Amino acid sequence: MFSYPEFVDGKKVLSEKSSDMLMDIAVYQINKGESRTFLSDTMETAVLLVSGAVTFGWNGETASVSRSGLFTEGPSVLHVSKNVQITVTADTDSEILVQQTDNDADFTAKLYRPEDCVYSTSCEGKWENTAVRDVVTVFDYEIAPYSNMVLGEVYARQGRWWSYTPHWHPQPEVYYYKFDRPEGFGACFIGETAYTVKDGSAGCFTGGNTHAQVTAPGYPMYNVWMIRHLPGDPWKKTRIVDERFAWLDEE
Repeated sequence: MFSYPEFVDGKKVLSEKSSDMLMDIAVYQINKGESRTFLSDTMETAVLLVSGAVTFGWNGETASVSRSGLFTEGPSVLHVSKNVQITVTADTDSEILVQQTDNDADFTAKLYRPEDCVYSTSCEGKWENTAVRDVVTVFDYEIAPYSNMVLGEVYARQGRWWSYTPHWHPQPEVYYYKFDRPEGFGACFIGETAYTVKDGSAGCFTGGNTHAQVTAPGYPMYNVWMIRHLPGDPWKKTRIVDERFAWLDEE
């Protein structure tokens, strides 16, 4: 449910489609000048630039994107259907995240740049601002109803809780955590169990498991959040709060 995966030959696996997460998710380190190619005849694919500068290639098109800071620049994501090949060429040493899941639908490929994403701030003014977080939605059911996935980011301010109050939803979700300093840390609570969040760690939340996070003072936390829609039950901002904490949302 919570893991500390390592890179092996430039690839770090966060989850596999054969698991309860229903998604193949991996992070890749690509050295300047190197390329990675992604193609599936059964799965849709989203490639998110975590850091660096890359050139995407797909369907005879190319686009260059860059990101010098997780907390200062929004995400760029290329999202394609099955049978569409993506080539990612690193213009500098770069890190990318690749999210895939089964999807029979054919849809038009879309490149989301930072200005195409939806930005919001949650819990501002509540609980003495101890749970303020900044949320970026790249695509969800409202934006891309043809997709079986949801993809976004969270920028958790130092010393704050987020994904609070403890809640759950039937759809599986995966988190990928980063800090701007290697010693950065926080905590993730899955049900009644606490895990130490470190740079590069991952949380996998099966349906029905409550989850909440907190990050240490001095260490803002970056997170990629990814949800898999269930057949006939897509995630539509679904949020079922642990009844013990429901009173907090009523204040």
